[in-house]
Amino acid sequence: MCGILAVLGCSDDSQAKRVRVLELSRRLKHRGPDWSGLHQYGDNYLAHQRLAIVDPASGDQPLYNEDKSIVVTVNGEIYNHEELRKQLSNHTFRTECDCDVIAHLYEEHGEGFVDMLDGIFSFVLLDTRDNSFLVARDAIGVTSLYIGYGLDGSVWIASELKGLNDDCEHFETFPPGHLYSSKDREFRRWYNPPWFSEAIPSAPYDPLALRNAFEKAVVKRLMTDVPFGVLLSGGLDSSLVAAITARHLAGTKAAKQWGAKLHSFCVGLKGAPDLRAAKEVADYLGTVHHEFHFTVQDGIDAIEDVIYHIETYDVTTIRASTPMFLMSRKIKSLGVKWVISGEGSDEIFGGYLYFHKAPNKEEFHQETCRKIKALHKYDCLRANKSTYAWGLEARVPFLDKEFINVAMNIDPEYKLIKPEEGRIEKWVLRKAFDDEEHPYLPKHILYRQKEQFSDGVGYSWIDGLKAHAAKHVTDKMMLNAANIFPHNTPNTKEAYYYRMIFERFFPQNSATLTVPGGASVACSTAKAVEWDAAWSNNLDPSGRAALGVHNSAYENQINSAKAAAGPEKIIPKMEVSPLGVAIQS
Repeated sequence: MCGILAVLGCSDDSQAKRVRVLELSRRLKHRGPDWSGLHQYGDNYLAHQRLAIVDPASGDQPLYNEDKSIVVTVNGEIYNHEELRKQLSNHTFRTECDCDVIAHLYEEHGEGFVDMLDGIFSFVLLDTRDNSFLVARDAIGVTSLYIGYGLDGSVWIASELKGLNDDCEHFETFPPGHLYSSKDREFRRWYNPPWFSEAIPSAPYDPLALRNAFEKAVVKRLMTDVPFGVLLSGGLDSSLVAAITARHLAGTKAAKQWGAKLHSFCVGLKGAPDLRAAKEVADYLGTVHHEFHFTVQDGIDAIEDVIYHIETYDVTTIRASTPMFLMSRKIKSLGVKWVISGEGSDEIFGGYLYFHKAPNKEEFHQETCRKIKALHKYDCLRANKSTYAWGLEARVPFLDKEFINVAMNIDPEYKLIKPEEGRIEKWVLRKAFDDEEHPYLPKHILYRQKEQFSDGVGYSWIDGLKAHAAKHVTDKMMLNAANIFPHNTPNTKEAYYYRMIFERFFPQNSATLTVPGGASVACSTAKAVEWDAAWSNNLDPSGRAALGVHNSAYENQINSAKAAAGPEKIIPKMEVSPLGVAIQS
């Protein structure tokens, strides 16, 4: 995948404009350090920064059809490109790049081809025959994309805010699962799965069908011509991804090129829950495991860079993005160009601990639908931008279109959390991979309690962030928060601290509006906060805010602290450790 920038219909075909487009495209060079390209047709500019993964030798962009009348700049991976090429036997392809099929599919099917793509993508297609253009984003929004509008009537498209925020009068997030055509100048949703209506499904739970669908989703993502690895936190989702990858890697083209030994990566503070669990899973699967350490101070020092790259002021996203940002830099330094990761499972299966309080299966299912629809604002944004900050790609098999259809068609009665029956969160997924004859994972890993990434890297990480923010945001500053930040007013010092940094980088009101807000507990939507009256007084995105559910909930910490030495020790003192990230292999 890569970074794209397009300026369309700007009424300026001068050399100065070309230079400006190149300048803005360079702001995205971290996403694609391998090559740069720019195609100009009149007052239309399509720029590209390439991260070469499939056909690195000849797949440079923009891409074209045979006579170059169709031009495409794309950030994506098309997993079914070989099957699509067979359907286009009368076409001649210039490269072996998976995205090369897009221009030719458009020639054959017009705008209706988008749903034929099995993969993740954001692209701009320019048809020079009638000077029209088409923009589309993948179903869930795994790839990041923004659209902006200039006073001159131009339309701007960019993978990140920083590519267009200084030159557009207004800009916004390009909605996932949509396309935008210059012919009708409006968004149209191309992704219309059955679950999108939030109607309650009734299909019985079939563990083997669920298992097969997920294995297929993982295996199709092993398409590569470069070295790769797997992110392994030791939790259920990443461990399943690693187990399936390790099990199927030997017979793939990737194994023939790079060997059948899988590399796994984990990050955390020393002694963090994730590090211990990840090492155990890695030993069980026989991966070449790389364990990265960071200190609270390392993370704090990186916060400004993280906010610049992630382009958000959302608290939970920043908390989780920082360790991932640090880890991605180390992974890239080892020569790895992409990783496979476990994002999306908690949204599909109701894995967050607040789902314990879902009052019935209807509300449980509707909350999972809301969570999936919002993923592009949170975990997808984090996984995409914190890795791409260092030219590393993340692939997410849980967000495979076919797998989501299978998982979201299950009667939510089977997904409900019922401790009295031995059914913890994500029970249907755990049960599907509970194979006695050929186990995928050790039992206690398969049934490990959910840890949000920002918690699992070490509980003192979040506590240290809060303590740091408290040193830089005073009570007096908080009194004016609603006047200074009337939209998504920060209600904690940590949120205020992040907001100040964000607005220094992205001062436009349009930028502020791209970030979600609203009440949340343990990553819930605002609607789910209503499930428990006590939560309204404990609004924090950490999983430990799920009082009465998490084994290390804040209430347990508070009670322990009071018994030991009084309330002033509830928040652990931040340790100042030597700077630098240690690595063990």
